Amino acid sequence: MKLFDVYPLFDVNIVRGKGCHVWDEQGNEYLDLYGGHAVISIGHAHPHYVECISRQVSTLGFYSNSVINSLQQQLAERLGKVCGYEDYSLFLINSGAEANENALKLASFHTGRTRVISFNKAFHGRTSLAVEATDNPKIIAPINANGHITYLPLNDIDAMKAELAKGDVCAVIIEGIQGVGGIQIPHDDFLYALRKACSEHGTILILDEIQSGYGRTGKFFAHQYSGIRPDIITVAKGIGNGFPMAGVLISPMFKPVYGQLGTTFGGNHLACSAALAVLDIFEQEHLIENAAKVGSYLLQQLKQIEGIKDVRGKGLMIGLEFEKPIKELRLRLLHEQHVFTGASGTNVLRLLPPLCLNLAEADEFLNKLRAVLM
Repeated sequence: MKLFDVYPLFDVNIVRGKGCHVWDEQGNEYLDLYGGHAVISIGHAHPHYVECISRQVSTLGFYSNSVINSLQQQLAERLGKVCGYEDYSLFLINSGAEANENALKLASFHTGRTRVISFNKAFHGRTSLAVEATDNPKIIAPINANGHITYLPLNDIDAMKAELAKGDVCAVIIEGIQGVGGIQIPHDDFLYALRKACSEHGTILILDEIQSGYGRTGKFFAHQYSGIRPDIITVAKGIGNGFPMAGVLISPMFKPVYGQLGTTFGGNHLACSAALAVLDIFEQEHLIENAAKVGSYLLQQLKQIEGIKDVRGKGLMIGLEFEKPIKELRLRLLHEQHVFTGASGTNVLRLLPPLCLNLAEADEFLNKLRAVLM
């Protein structure tokens, strides 16, 4: 049997990681400025993380959600405190797309409506309704194109108000910062107006913080820069530092009903141990504060480099836009400078390093970037 060939692959086989560095099978070392699509939050192979999940899997890796799992409650209590949403409830699942599916399902149960507003360049996942809410026709199969979604321009307050005023919108789903869309940031005044309009028209506001959350921007959630509180928040990626896990943070306005939501693997013992270890390290090593500090330094320095059209981002979620396609630039960074980076579309280089990136490693990247831009 062969692998189903849907990924264009770099000819590099990564076999080991430590902190913000990874090694290939030949022993070559790389600086990781991408964290496996923003998944690696605390760094590769952190010893506390390794110890916690090793201990857990040696005792009990999995049992079903038909029995008490005290690790789930520990995670809910600790996550509520650190993110500022102690009064919300937590539903645990496996992936970001699944988190968004459940968020949209909850919104429709609550409102009885079916129309959803999403935004141009949005990315919310690859499953049924999540992919329909993603602004990329190439990945929306005919079976997913069910007419539920209205796409609007990001940051257009008048267009948003006009659509919500029709009174039939179930939910608005918006990323804290658009990642795949090119590190596009919702303006504070737009988010404030959106929150107000959703409340006025009985529409559920869903903040997709799958890529922009979990400390990446220097606050726990990117939307917290604006001061708003959404009705539902979705998280994934950094929550388990590579262990597949996701969550839905749910406002007290929603009342749970037995059987309404469900999952086989979500919130299993091993996943919760991974997530609790991540929160331990966040607190012990002040990683959110570090993301703010090192991210601010990187943004400041990058804006001084000639040849970059625009620099956007917050914390350690950064986009570098160039006048021409960046494919060659990424390849040179990888093969000549041994640096992993990401991309958003054709012209944007995307940086999503582990939140433990330090100033020396930031300088290392800056020097390597300057070398390929000379």
